[in-house]
Amino acid sequence: MELKVAYRYARIAPSKARPVLELVRGASVDDALNTLRLTRKRAAPMVSKLLKSAVAAASDRFDVASEQMVVSGAWADPGPMRKGWFARPRGMAARMRYRSSHIHLVISAPEDATAPVQGKRR
Repeated sequence: MELKVAYRYARIAPSKARPVLELVRGASVDDALNTLRLTRKRAAPMVSKLLKSAVAAASDRFDVASEQMVVSGAWADPGPMRKGWFARPRGMAARMRYRSSHIHLVISAPEDATAPVQGKRR
């Protein structure tokens, strides 16, 4: 069983989100949440919220406990850039790029531990 979730248009550069995602990739869900709770990076609350959402969706769709789940994939792709200008000396201007990213997580559980729940989805 595998479940993919995404946080699209996150207002953080992908290069700043990738080190946080490397911390949780391959870890169990409980270990990943504990690691994110103690990580002092701006992307950590975003990834934690996304991981909690994935666990809730997986427990709703499949009858599996969070102790059996593992973060099998985590990556950040670049999103659209918002552009602006700031003043430079002698009447010139320089371009600013406000980067965004799409953060993706894949959580999985052993196939024998899962059984699709009938009638729970709306």
